[in-house]
Amino acid sequence: MMSDSTRTQAISAIASLPVGGASESAPVSIDYYGADVFSTEVMKKYLPKDTAKTLLATIQDGLPLNADIAADVAHAMKQWALERGATHYTHWFQPMTGSTAEKHDSFLDPKGMEPIMSFSGKNLIVSEPDASSFPSGGLRCTFEARGYTAWDPTSPAFIKRHGNGATLCIPTAYCSYTGDALDKKTPLLRSRQALGNAVKKLMKCFGLPDEHVTITLGPEQEYFLIDKNFYLNRPDLVQTGRTLFGAPPAKHQQLEDHYFGSIKPRVLNFMSDVEQELWRLGIPAKTRHNEVAPAQFELAPLFEDVNLAIDHNMLVMEVLRQQASKHGLVCLLHEKPFAGVNGSGKHNNWSISYGNKNLLDPGSDPQQNAIFLTVLTAIIEAVDKHSDLLRNSVASAGNDHRLGANEAPPAIISIFLGAQLNEVIENMINGSSGCGKRNDTLKIGVDTLPVLPRDATDRNRTSPFAFTGNKFEFRAPGSSQSCAGPMMTLNTIVAESLDSLAEELSSFAPETFLPQLQETLKRRISEHKRIIFNGDNYSEEWVKEAERRGLPNLKNTMTALHTLVNEKNVALFEKYGVFSRRELESRFEIFLEEYHRRIRIEGRLSWEMAATIILPALRNEYEQTVSALSRALDAKRTSGTAALQKLADKLGDALDSIVSDLDTLETALTSCHEDILVAMSRLRTSVDAAETLVNDRSWPLPKYREMLFIY
Repeated sequence: MMSDSTRTQAISAIASLPVGGASESAPVSIDYYGADVFSTEVMKKYLPKDTAKTLLATIQDGLPLNADIAADVAHAMKQWALERGATHYTHWFQPMTGSTAEKHDSFLDPKGMEPIMSFSGKNLIVSEPDASSFPSGGLRCTFEARGYTAWDPTSPAFIKRHGNGATLCIPTAYCSYTGDALDKKTPLLRSRQALGNAVKKLMKCFGLPDEHVTITLGPEQEYFLIDKNFYLNRPDLVQTGRTLFGAPPAKHQQLEDHYFGSIKPRVLNFMSDVEQELWRLGIPAKTRHNEVAPAQFELAPLFEDVNLAIDHNMLVMEVLRQQASKHGLVCLLHEKPFAGVNGSGKHNNWSISYGNKNLLDPGSDPQQNAIFLTVLTAIIEAVDKHSDLLRNSVASAGNDHRLGANEAPPAIISIFLGAQLNEVIENMINGSSGCGKRNDTLKIGVDTLPVLPRDATDRNRTSPFAFTGNKFEFRAPGSSQSCAGPMMTLNTIVAESLDSLAEELSSFAPETFLPQLQETLKRRISEHKRIIFNGDNYSEEWVKEAERRGLPNLKNTMTALHTLVNEKNVALFEKYGVFSRRELESRFEIFLEEYHRRIRIEGRLSWEMAATIILPALRNEYEQTVSALSRALDAKRTSGTAALQKLADKLGDALDSIVSDLDTLETALTSCHEDILVAMSRLRTSVDAAETLVNDRSWPLPKYREMLFIY
C-alpha cells in the first residue's frame, strides 16, 4: 500500500504536470455538433423520402412504429455508420444494474472468401441478450435465459468511439421472454405516454386543439475529480466509490471559496474535452463550474425530451469517466465520496409543454392563467398524495449519506413555490381576486451597473421539489443515479392528478366553467397545501412541523423501499400501465438485494482495510514510540519521557479501540445491515482518530488534504 515515498512521488508527479498556459485558439466552429448522431437531418439524407416521413411521424408525433420500414432504416443506418468508421453495432440498453449495457456484433457477414457488411431490419428492431445474468427480482430464473431488446426510435442511434475504432449504438428497451420490463427505459416510456394522454384530456376541457405533448428534463450533473495516483492507492474508492476512512482536513469548504471559483487549468482542459465529445454526440452541454466542495464540479445541459435527456445523461456520466482517465484524473460519481464536505446530486429540472407552450410558464400574470394554475394544482396534489413514491425513487445506499445532511434536501418531501405563487395560492383559497406581486427591478446602487430584472421568486436550495420560474426542480436524486426512476414516478403521479381534474372539469357547462374551475382548484389546493413549505428545510423546526402536518419522513433507504409495494402504489402503477404487480415486486427485490450487497461490500472492505493496512501502520508507530520511551528511560532521561508516555498511551488506546471495533464489525457482518452500519461507523471513528496520531510519513493512505486539493 502507499508508503510515504509513494505518496510523495504521487504529489511530485502532479506538481510536475505541465500547466498548459493560454494558447491562441482557432476560429470557433460547431460544425461537428451531432456529427455522431443518426439525426433527423441524417435520416432525410440517407432514407427514401416516404420512409423518412413515416419514421419522423413516430419520433416527432408519437405515432406507432411501422415495422415495414425497418429494412430501409437499417440499410441507411449501416451506410452512415460505415462512413463514420463503425465496424460493429450494439443494442444499447439500461438494465436494472443502474448503468448501461451493450453486446457488440460486427457488420461482417462472411460469404465464402468475399465477406460483406450486413445489417438487417431484424438486427435493428430486436436483439436477444442473455436475460439470466441481469437483475430480475425473480421474474426470470437462471435457466430462463431468453430476453429481448427492442429499438426505441424516439432516441436516435449514435456512434461511440474508442482508441482504434467505433461502434453504432442503438438505444433500446429491454424485456423478458414473458414481456416483463427488465430495464429502466420501458417504464419511463410508459409513464411518458400516460402523462401525455392525461395532458391532452385536460387541454380538451379548455377547448384547445390536439397538440403534441413534450415532457422535458434538464439534469444537472455533479461530480468530483481526484488524481489517479491517489485513487489507485485507495481501495475504498476503487471498490465502493467512496472513502470509508479519512480524517477531516483543517481546511475543507468552510471558507466557501471553491464555488464558482476560477477553474484550474488541468480541470478546464478536461472540461473542454468532455464538452467536445458530448457535442459530437448531440448532447447540449451548456454550463460548467466549480461546486461547493473542493474538487467538486458541475455540468448542466439544456432541456430535452425526457427520454432523450435520460439517455444523454447516461452518456454524460460515461464520457466524464473516460475523459478524466485520459487526463490522469478519476471522476467520482458517488453521492458522498468524502465525509464532512458536500455530496453530489443530480437536480432534475422537469416541465411539460403542449405544442409550443410550456404549461409551467405562468406568463406575465400567473394568477389569471387558468391552465397554469390548473396544472400547478395537479402537481401539488400529486406530490402530496405520493410523496412516499418520490422519496422511494431516490433511495439508495449512497444517497442515504447525502439526504438530510444540511447540504441536500431532507428526506421529507415538500414543495417550494416562492412568495409570488404562494400569495396567488392564498388568494385563491381566501376568494381574493388581487394579483400577486409582479416582477420588478433590482437596483444595485452603482451608477455604472445595469438595473437588473428581479425574478418572481427567490430560490430555495433546501427544498427537495422547488418551482423555479417555468419548471420544477427535483433536487433529491443522487449523482450516480439514472434519472429514469424519479422521472417515471413524477410522470405517473402527475398523470393521475391531471386525469382526475380532467374528469371533473369535463362535466362543467361552458357558461359556468371558470367559476366552477376556481372552486375546484380552491378545494383541491386546500386539501393538499400541507405539502407547500417555503422555509428552511434543513431546520429542526421543519422536521417537527412536517410531523404535525402528517408528512412522511422516510429517513433511509430501507424505510423508503417498502412504500413501492403497498397497495395504493401498486394500484396506481397498474392503472396507468407503467408497472404490473409482478414488475413492481421484482423491482422491490432488486433494490433490496442491491442495498444489502452494497452495505456488506463496504463492511467487508472496511474490515480488510483496517486490519491489513491501518492496523500494521498503527502497530509500527506504537512499537517505535514504546521503543523510544524504553531507551529514554534506560538512559535515565527526564525531559521528554512524559510526552513519550502520553503518546504511547494514546497509540495503545487507539490499537485497543480498532481491534475491538474490528471484532464488532466481524460479528456484524454475519448479522443485519443495521449492525454493519453501526459497526462501520464506530470503526471509522477509531481509524480517523488514529490518523491524527500516526507520523504523517507512516500513514499508508492518501489523505483528504491531498486528494481534495492536489490535482
